This record gives sequence, C-alpha cells and structure tokens, in this order.
Amino acid sequence: MALITFARRRPWWLAGAAAVLALAVAAVVLVAVRSGGDDAPGEGSADVGFARDMAIHHQQAVELSFIVRDRTDDEDVRRLAYDVINTQANQRGMLLGWLEAWDVPKSSQKTPMSWMHHGSMSMPMYEAHDGSLMPGMATNTQMNQLRKAEGKAAEVLYLRLLTAHHKGGIEMSKAAADMAEDAKVRRLAEGMVQGQESEMKLMADMLAERGATA
Repeated sequence: MALITFARRRPWWLAGAAAVLALAVAAVVLVAVRSGGDDAPGEGSADVGFARDMAIHHQQAVELSFIVRDRTDDEDVRRLAYDVINTQANQRGMLLGWLEAWDVPKSSQKTPMSWMHHGSMSMPMYEAHDGSLMPGMATNTQMNQLRKAEGKAAEVLYLRLLTAHHKGGIEMSKAAADMAEDAKVRRLAEGMVQGQESEMKLMADMLAERGATA
C-alpha cells in the first residue's frame, strides 16, 4: 500500500522533527516489546489490524495538519495542527514499532478495518474511493481543496476534515479497546478515544467562532 506524501510546503524543520520523533519512539518500542516472545499478537489479530490501519489513518491526519499550517496565519489553528502532528506522529511510531516487534508485515493486502468485523458480520465493509481508505479519511479531492484554500476557508475546511477524520479514528479505537489482546494496545486505543473526543469538542467551538459547523 503506497504511503501518503506530506505536503511539499511544510516547514522542513518541523517535518524533520516529527520524523525523528516517530523513529525514536519506534526504536524504544521495538526494544521494549521484543521481550514478549510467544505472547506477541499474531497475524489476523485485532492488535495487528489496528496497528496497521491506525498508522495509515494517523499519517493522513499529520499530512492535513502540515498543509493547513502553510495555508493560514491563525495561531489557534496552527497550534491545533502542531498538537496533531506531534501526538499522532508519536503514536504512529509506537504502532509501527509494535508491528516490527511482533515480527509481522507493516502492510497487508487485506481490506482496511476488516479485523473489526470478527464476530459482527452485520457491519458493512467500507469501500475505499478517491484515496479515502477508511471511514473519516479525506479524499484526494478534499486534500487538493485544502492545498488550494487560504485563510478562513482553509481553517474551516481543515476543521471539518479533521472532525470527520477523528470520528472514523474513534470508531476504530473503540473497537481495538474492546478486541485487542495486548493491554498496551487497549490502553493506547482508549487514550486515542479520549484525546480525539476532546479535540472534536475544541474543533466544534472553533468552527462556531468562524460561523461554520462540522
């Protein structure tokens, strides 16, 4: 599965810092988890499926945030974008580190989020379209719209796209919190739910300040 490319206009020092942070976290996680041995989650587990899918999901949230930092001078939006970049790059490093430690591939040909359907086949499968691989993810068209927007228009579009993105991420995280075998995965998933719900409330207020809704 091809990785999403970060926005070309992002500040080089911030991109480098996020990349170094993610690699450092992955290295620490790798050393810490490799002692798990035979208890490590295997292929087909909710743990592995969640780690793969959320790493991709987080990658786009980071990209959205890099884009909007170049499209507005509003300090509140830029501060939110920085928080998302920092938090989700960190978490993505943990997820990739776990996959390495569990000795499973970091990508799969399986349908994204298919691990969530175990024991609940009534849940409809999501059909990817226009670059949107999972519920809540922005399409290629929406990403391009954000790259072209400026000022308030960019702020509103970013807040709307990130709100939808968080909704999809929360759905996935709640499933992982219930289904994952590894306590570390469950704790991270629970933390993601709490953090993203808090950010959604903040974004609702920020949209209202701009005369818009999600």
